[in-house]
Amino acid sequence: MAEYEACILRIRMAVDMNIKEYFVIGDSDLLIHQVQGEWTTKNAKIIPYLQCVKELCNKFTKIEFKHVPIIQNAFVDALATLSSIIQHPDKNYINPIEIEVRDQHAYCFHMDEEPDGKPWYHDIKRFL
Repeated sequence: MAEYEACILRIRMAVDMNIKEYFVIGDSDLLIHQVQGEWTTKNAKIIPYLQCVKELCNKFTKIEFKHVPIIQNAFVDALATLSSIIQHPDKNYINPIEIEVRDQHAYCFHMDEEPDGKPWYHDIKRFL
């Protein structure tokens, strides 16, 4: 049910911001397939949440749901974290986040030495 509550909050926020087209990416296979009508539920506790999500979906001219397996969800988690810490004085404006896709993993861009000429681990070694 926590997945449904989080989904409802995000969709409600988009409705409040008067967003007309919305793309939902989630790692809950169950939620995505139930909302899309591909799967049904008999769980009486989930039915009200499902109905609420479907009613909110009617407020968009276009809404799309995509399931991303949790193992591939690191990027989505990073975006969610960023969006939760960004604050703007105008509540209806969201600064665009520029994303650079690199051909190598981040750990390939390590530093061998700091600008002071000492290795990166110098302070740690001195502390220990």
